[in-house]
Amino acid sequence: TLDDLETRTKEAGIEISVRQSFLTDPAPAVKNLKRQDARIIVGLFYETEARKVFCEVYKEKLYGKKYVWFLIGWYADNWFKIKDPSINCTVEQMTEAVEGHVTTEIVMLNPETVRGASNLTSQEFLNQLMSKLGGKNPEETGGFQEAPLAYDAVWALALALNKTVGPLKAKGRRLEDFNYNNRDITAEIYRALNTSSFEGVSGHVVFDAQGSRMAWTLIEQLQGGSYKKIGYYDSTKGNLSWYGNDKWIGPDPPADQTVVIEEFRFLSQKLFVSVSVFAGLGILLGIVCLTFNIYNSNVRYIQNSQPYLNNMTAVGCMMSLAAVFPLGLDGHHIHRKHFPVVCQFRLWLLGLGFSLAYGSMFTKIWWVHTVFTKKDDKKEKRKHLEPWKLYTTVGVLLVIDVMSLMIWQIVDPLHITVEKFVREAPKGDLDVLIQPLLEHCSSDKMNTWLGVVYGYKGLLLLLGIFLAYETKSISTEKINDHRAVGMAIYNVSVLCMITAPVTMILSSQQDASFAFASLAIVFSVYITLVVLFVPKMRRLITRGEWQSDTQETMKTQASSTNNNDEEKSRQLERENKELQKIIQEKEERVSELRNQLVERQALRSRRRPSTANQNHSTPLLPVPSNNDPKSLVPPPGYPNPTSDNHSLPPSFSNSSNLYQPDGKISRNNCHTSRIQLLYK
Repeated sequence: TLDDLETRTKEAGIEISVRQSFLTDPAPAVKNLKRQDARIIVGLFYETEARKVFCEVYKEKLYGKKYVWFLIGWYADNWFKIKDPSINCTVEQMTEAVEGHVTTEIVMLNPETVRGASNLTSQEFLNQLMSKLGGKNPEETGGFQEAPLAYDAVWALALALNKTVGPLKAKGRRLEDFNYNNRDITAEIYRALNTSSFEGVSGHVVFDAQGSRMAWTLIEQLQGGSYKKIGYYDSTKGNLSWYGNDKWIGPDPPADQTVVIEEFRFLSQKLFVSVSVFAGLGILLGIVCLTFNIYNSNVRYIQNSQPYLNNMTAVGCMMSLAAVFPLGLDGHHIHRKHFPVVCQFRLWLLGLGFSLAYGSMFTKIWWVHTVFTKKDDKKEKRKHLEPWKLYTTVGVLLVIDVMSLMIWQIVDPLHITVEKFVREAPKGDLDVLIQPLLEHCSSDKMNTWLGVVYGYKGLLLLLGIFLAYETKSISTEKINDHRAVGMAIYNVSVLCMITAPVTMILSSQQDASFAFASLAIVFSVYITLVVLFVPKMRRLITRGEWQSDTQETMKTQASSTNNNDEEKSRQLERENKELQKIIQEKEERVSELRNQLVERQALRSRRRPSTANQNHSTPLLPVPSNNDPKSLVPPPGYPNPTSDNHSLPPSFSNSSNLYQPDGKISRNNCHTSRIQLLYK
């Protein structure tokens, strides 16, 4: 029976999820049914095993509005109320567990009042049967329900044997000649039974090709402790007669499994609208800043801030803010097939916007650091700012981003992926589960690409912070807003380095991830625009430095004067340094000469005693008198002394007084009689 049932269910497209069997103890089988989430269960066992099974069913709570059991219908009507020592469940518990189950059995008593081959109606047959039982209770009499079938089976055999008499006689055979080795008589009997068709007390009697009785099937349901007929099925015609009086514990018949409802998680619309408003206002602010910078590009103060780089910053900020809108789009706004396009759009907008905005600021701070942290000789060569180098630097950063994004999209393009979460039970006692789903923009090697991009951008951010710190005390006229650029770099770097890992961690929480990413973009852009452009607006408004012909002429003249003063100041600084070097060299020469003078004096003092001991012989070096003017004449090739005190020029005299160490002898203390020693 079970094999036939499995074959028929497969033909009908019905899946049998689990098949359990037991020998004596049904507890493991029932527990496994519970684990497999079985809902529609067909039980094929006898009445005594049925009581054991439903006692375990009660213990495992495998009954109620979520379950339906199909049992054999020829049990006694009160089979679950019979006391059984093999179970430890009460009658009340058994009644609760079996409530609502459905039974199917062949129709054993013709419901219609029809006289058949036996010339008896079904009711007349029951009356004769009850008289034969002698007052016994039919519910406690075994085989009572199947009696009409047995009665019609005897009639079917009698009629079939009766039908074989004629064909066998024509072949010269008799029924009395039958044995199990005689195939001719056997075939005649089989043919007669297979073609039997008559009305009996159990209904219309007919057999199929396999010899099974083709009769009506009675469908009953246990309602309130008693069986109620809810329909019939005529297998010969495939006709189902349904009374519509079936009752279920729940509002509807149980489902064959827990109904799983897929539910996509979408971004909170309140959050999306709020952030979009801020992003829109930021774009308007960027347009105002860009317009202001272009309109006043001829103003000297704006020119010294490299307005073209500031224009790139404003455009990059607006592109980054524009990326907030596709960042918040999901299946609530667009169709699933358009989602990959949105993924590409948000990636390119954010990547190029960052390259323009941060790249232009990084270029400024890099140039300031390169010029003002070099040696003086190299610094002078590089102080002449060439704008094309700045634009080239921004272009290189932009090309790197474009190439990396193109390679990413060609090799491993972005596509939509669906993340599944743990199933959730909705509020209320419903036999359904919610399967939360979340759409993501992803690629096959998403982590690898993000690692490359975040690594490159992270190095740029760290380098920008370092350069901004190194140049915080530098002042230059060529880029007069580099301190504001450094402040913007600080804020952008901190926000980006915090937001990037946080959004990766919170990727499964659509609201938190969008809030972190979008607010980081909004705050970074607002801070950058305010720090870079608002001070310029304030200066031009408060000082009245707006562009006009008269004012521009006056500012040009004033700027020329300021430039001349600045050039003179730089020239004086260079001359001062050169003079200091000359003074230092002269001082070193004077110190050497003084040392030589001291040595000569010491040598002369040692030679005087030796000369006196030699009977006043002629000295090696004649010492002329002070009154002899020839004694003061220097040797050929040496300059004449200008005065007796041998004074130095004013500049050297002053410098000697400034830089002379303590304890040194000035040249004014030298005696004129010793001058020739210096010349020698």
